[in-house]
Amino acid sequence: MAKFPAFSLKGSDGKTYKSKDLKGQPYIIYFYPKDMTPGCTTEACDFRDNMSKLKRAGVQVFGVSPDPLDRHDKFIDKYDLNFVLLSDEDKKLIEKAGIWVEKNMYGKKMMGVLRSTFLVDADGSIAQEWRKVKVKGHVDEVLAAAKALKKK
Repeated sequence: MAKFPAFSLKGSDGKTYKSKDLKGQPYIIYFYPKDMTPGCTTEACDFRDNMSKLKRAGVQVFGVSPDPLDRHDKFIDKYDLNFVLLSDEDKKLIEKAGIWVEKNMYGKKMMGVLRSTFLVDADGSIAQEWRKVKVKGHVDEVLAAAKALKKK
């Protein structure tokens, strides 16, 4: 299994999160393009609404976008999000994860974040990944994979 890329990112709770400090516990890290946009809001609220089930499955959840922390704070406050958002303004982790890609929006080519989720096991390896995520039903898939990982 491939290792998830090493990272050190500031979190919405004021802490700095480093991949090496997360060793020993599985986690979900999902990447989304932008706070306050419809798809990203739906996805964040789905994670929020399933947080108790995700915690019972033994995983911590992190959302990551290139937005700055002050924008994350507004997003968290507006939608009462109950997990940490990490800021990757320089897109280092986004690029290492291979999800900074060319997108085509209404005929206009631009670079952006490919909506993706990674389930990382206690050893820091990628247990499962989802790229080009369709928001509807996605959190259910991730929860099922987290539950399966806990049984291993």
